[in-house]
Amino acid sequence: MNLADRSGTAAEALKSGLKEGEFELIVQKIGRNPTFTELAMFSGMWSEHCSYKNSILLLKNLYCESDRLLAQRGEENAGALRISDKHAVVFKIESHNHPSAIEPYQGAATGVGGIMRDVFTMGARPLVSLNSLRFGMPDQPANRHLMREAVRGIGNYGNSLGIPCAGGEIYFHNSYAKNPLVNAMTVGIADMGGLASARASGIGNLVLYVGAKTGRDGIHGASFASKNLSSQSVEERSAVQVGDPFMEKLLMEATLECIKSGLVVAIQDMGAAGLLSSSSEMSASGGVGMDLHLEKVPAREEAMEPFEYLLSESQERMLLIVEPSSLEKITAIFTKWELDCAQIGIITDTKHLRVYHHEKLFADLPSRLLTVNSDGAPRYKRETKKPAVGQMRPELENLETFHNALRNPKNGKLENLISDMVSHPNFASRLPVYEQYDTDIGGMRIIGPGHNGGLYKVPGTKQGIAVTSDGNSFYVAIDPYKGAQHTVAESYRNIIATGADPLGISNCLNFANPYIPENYYFFEQAVTGMSDAAQALKIPVTGGNVSFYNESDDGPVLPTPTIGMVGLIDDVDKSCGINLEPEMEIYLTGFFKPTVGCSQYVFNNTGKFNPVLPELNLQDEMNVGRAVREAIQSAIVSAAIDLSLGGLMMALLRMIFASFRNKYGENKYGKKDSACPGFVFDRDAIETAVKKLNLSVDNFFWGESAHSYLLATKDSRNFETLMSKRQIPFLKTGIVKENNSLLDLCPTTVNLQKLYSDYNNGLAKFF
Repeated sequence: MNLADRSGTAAEALKSGLKEGEFELIVQKIGRNPTFTELAMFSGMWSEHCSYKNSILLLKNLYCESDRLLAQRGEENAGALRISDKHAVVFKIESHNHPSAIEPYQGAATGVGGIMRDVFTMGARPLVSLNSLRFGMPDQPANRHLMREAVRGIGNYGNSLGIPCAGGEIYFHNSYAKNPLVNAMTVGIADMGGLASARASGIGNLVLYVGAKTGRDGIHGASFASKNLSSQSVEERSAVQVGDPFMEKLLMEATLECIKSGLVVAIQDMGAAGLLSSSSEMSASGGVGMDLHLEKVPAREEAMEPFEYLLSESQERMLLIVEPSSLEKITAIFTKWELDCAQIGIITDTKHLRVYHHEKLFADLPSRLLTVNSDGAPRYKRETKKPAVGQMRPELENLETFHNALRNPKNGKLENLISDMVSHPNFASRLPVYEQYDTDIGGMRIIGPGHNGGLYKVPGTKQGIAVTSDGNSFYVAIDPYKGAQHTVAESYRNIIATGADPLGISNCLNFANPYIPENYYFFEQAVTGMSDAAQALKIPVTGGNVSFYNESDDGPVLPTPTIGMVGLIDDVDKSCGINLEPEMEIYLTGFFKPTVGCSQYVFNNTGKFNPVLPELNLQDEMNVGRAVREAIQSAIVSAAIDLSLGGLMMALLRMIFASFRNKYGENKYGKKDSACPGFVFDRDAIETAVKKLNLSVDNFFWGESAHSYLLATKDSRNFETLMSKRQIPFLKTGIVKENNSLLDLCPTTVNLQKLYSDYNNGLAKFF
């Protein structure tokens, strides 16, 4: 072996992002000092972002059992589940946090592009996208800028691809001020016989580079994402990729055509660590070797070094393994779509990744040493330390702010209190966000955005795929184990409320520096809680993403595990949204056990949290969910919403406001003068329930509860019969009235028209 490159050093290893002792580990594994190019390869592939070295031991224990499973977790580009004899659903959620903190438009846009490629490289045509976003409070100019640009980047990229947005979430807390979270999810549909693999095989098969040309953008992007953001991070703009959605559209169509034609042996997109990650991971997973000749890589810049070719994260690129006999046909397809298609290598029997540049050998490494497996990147289980938790504040459970306002309606405090809640950025209408996304393209939309979850029809069938993305960082910061379980349970309820059956989970785990024991405690507990909840609800975790180092000079973000969940309904005509109609009766349904102390209601009014979460019983969650789904699919229930942040009152107002928009429309943000549906509470029933459950009035209306829904029906007799048969508690809270624009709390009334305007302008004013 005659390597042309100079040797790398231990000092360069530390500078490149490798940790103390890892240079020596490399020398031990390969039996010599690595070359400079090889050291750069290890720095990319052993970065946290690529190797998962501080999380993989925990992730391998995540629950992942289902007779629908088509791809083992972590072995392919995305998760895949069978939904019929003809079709599979393919889905994944990933983060693009650090790039979005530096260049929010391109960071968010390329996050969307990357997750799209993960799905269509599996042979699945993207059906919908979702997103989960966290920013600092938007009243600050810097936070507003990050939010606006990230939303614009998501919208422009997704809209240009022609992929509708089915929904998502956006929340605010000042811990995210300098380190926003941008998590993107894509869900696609594939033919059962048309799934593609990332496993390279076939000695003598060709390695093809397809798509856009390679530049120097994004070099060391994986390493950049594997360290804390700081005041110096702004200088690392070159680590942020630049996207071209129109190029991605061409690449998607060409890729799907090649896969459908049966011409592809294996395929993987060039994501984090670019050509290096795709080549090493494909060869390692297939147990083969790969020779690369970098001078053959289509480039848009001159005099690039070997490590730059390997680590560039230029967007819209793929690596294909094909048989020599298929080369002409594949070249013709990519030429038709005006994309580069170049043979840059060959599959060998060496099990080594060998890198040549102008016939000189710059790297020769066993592929498995670079990747996530027992022989490769180091695997760590870091020290944990439970942080100190503040003492309970019982007085937070005994607030009577709302109750006192009910008693004294003439002083105007009641309307102001509700207005402050509905206009708060964490509750206000998300219309100014999702109106920037195309939600209808393709004509498959049934429900969403703005509802519990989105529901889109599987093309050519009556089936529907329900989708949601959820996170509750407030709960996880209080109790990471239970908080993560609540997040899974909320996602479950969102899918159930559309009438669908939950099928699978993809996760995006956003946490701070894992080398700090308190941070790792949150991560370990959250992963364990998520897995236990998934097992109890019998929903497999098919894959996802870990994003560590989410902190800045101001400290860590709130620990934020995001759950992306998909569900299936066999007939979309049997689904339901949250829109109400006059004379519907609304029932509080489920094991309602609200807690106000840790609620957004208390936090927004006092700035404090009581560190005790709502009670959660996952068996109750599943039993209630089954009954609710049966009621929806039997057409007994016509509108459904789960109780989560904001409790019963916020859930009810969301249903009313959605109904107003659906029925009457508006010019923008609720400014059209039209009457909206009203609602009359059943005062006697509620007073009885408050006493029976031993709750304060504030807790009843604003407390947050698991395994609970508001369900609307015009068939109360059959509804009550079904719930009684299934032994599910229910309480008739009141009835919908037409065109009176009043929330009647008996005898106190509140003008819903004004609240609706406040709700719609709460977030819109920041755009």
